[in-house]
Amino acid sequence: MADDAIPHADVLNSTAQTQLKSIIERVERLEVEKTEIMEQMKEVYAEAKGNGFDVKILKKVVRLRKQDRAKRQEEDAILDLYLSAIGEI
Repeated sequence: MADDAIPHADVLNSTAQTQLKSIIERVERLEVEKTEIMEQMKEVYAEAKGNGFDVKILKKVVRLRKQDRAKRQEEDAILDLYLSAIGEI
């Protein structure tokens, strides 16, 4: 019956099986932590919304702050050029 439960156990040696199990368990723990962090972020954004802040704009600010300043300025300049070219600004 034990052989039926793990039909391919003989493919990996004992060390590799242990490493694989450890990696999978670590990933599973990280997934749990990720879920918890996402819930905390959701709560922070809800708090911000409750205080009158625009959550969509807050998320954009967070995303922009992650970018390199020079790269962001370059993208803004190109965006302005394109918008100007089509008469939007």
